[in-house]
Amino acid sequence: MQSASRKRQPAKTVGEVPAVAALAAHAKALDALDRSLRQCLPDPLRRQCCLADLRAGRLVFLASSPAWAAKLRFHQTALLAAARLTTGAPVGKFAVKVAPLPPVPPEQTRRRPLSHTAAEHLKAAAHSVADPELRAAYLRLASLAE
Repeated sequence: MQSASRKRQPAKTVGEVPAVAALAAHAKALDALDRSLRQCLPDPLRRQCCLADLRAGRLVFLASSPAWAAKLRFHQTALLAAARLTTGAPVGKFAVKVAPLPPVPPEQTRRRPLSHTAAEHLKAAAHSVADPELRAAYLRLASLAE
């Protein structure tokens, strides 16, 4: 039996656990820094490497092959300077590791807007069906037209 003085605390979501929240914040900061630093690189190289870590003044990149790692090392001075400028931290060491790159989520493709004619057809279809949920779905789609 639970005593009155020991009440149960409501369960925390994963994001509320301090260690997980700190890890998520670190990952988010690394992702932003990765995007910033890779802008210093030529396009073919930019696609073949990514920032892995920045800790204790050491910048670590991943490259997809030894050849890309060698090319990346030619840019280490610019990357270190950009990292110092971006983070404000004393970054003086550089390392490249060869490893498969993490998958990159596909960029959001801009879809063509719904035409006025398509919206009119959706509205007509909405008025011709008896199901209220389907009618509402058609009307929501029709509202997306320019």
